[in-house]
Amino acid sequence: MKSFNFFISKILLLLISNQILFNTPPVKSAENIKIIYSVFSRTIKLDSLKKFSEEGYSTKKLRRILKATGSPDNEIQSILKKDFELPITIASKLVYSEIGSVVLKRLSTVIHPPKAKDERTGMLALRASVVKGIDLGQGKINLINFFEGYPTKTVILDVNALSKVMNKVESISELLDFFTSSPLDKIKSN
Repeated sequence: MKSFNFFISKILLLLISNQILFNTPPVKSAENIKIIYSVFSRTIKLDSLKKFSEEGYSTKKLRRILKATGSPDNEIQSILKKDFELPITIASKLVYSEIGSVVLKRLSTVIHPPKAKDERTGMLALRASVVKGIDLGQGKINLINFFEGYPTKTVILDVNALSKVMNKVESISELLDFFTSSPLDKIKSN
């Protein structure tokens, strides 16, 4: 009986110490977006981007970055707030399909966690971000929800890699037509 109590106390001590020493708090969403362009980088807070999308207010740092885009504020706001309705079950099927994996692989060169050494890590983060973003948007996703669902504190947005991808696609509408036509229908029917 004495050895049994000793054994139980050891297990409890081990479990408690394990929780204290190795329990790291989970990151709920991205807080920063680090934009990298060539050798330059700028970090913006997701909260300031969200406030800009909702109220039109921007911090001085965000104002400089937005000015560099050459686009009017209302256009940027509409891009940030543009909702795409997508049931979470279909989105899950899409990001785990072959075509989804190809898209995520390419996108992981543009948007990825800091210090990601392989594309698999970026793909996993993107999958999580899409699913959580749709959950946060209650069946809809926009860029703000996407970043809020990103599983790391900082998200890297590589403008050089983005421009390479954009050079391969003549227009965003062409890209959207591709993804909203037949591949999505096949996933919906499965």
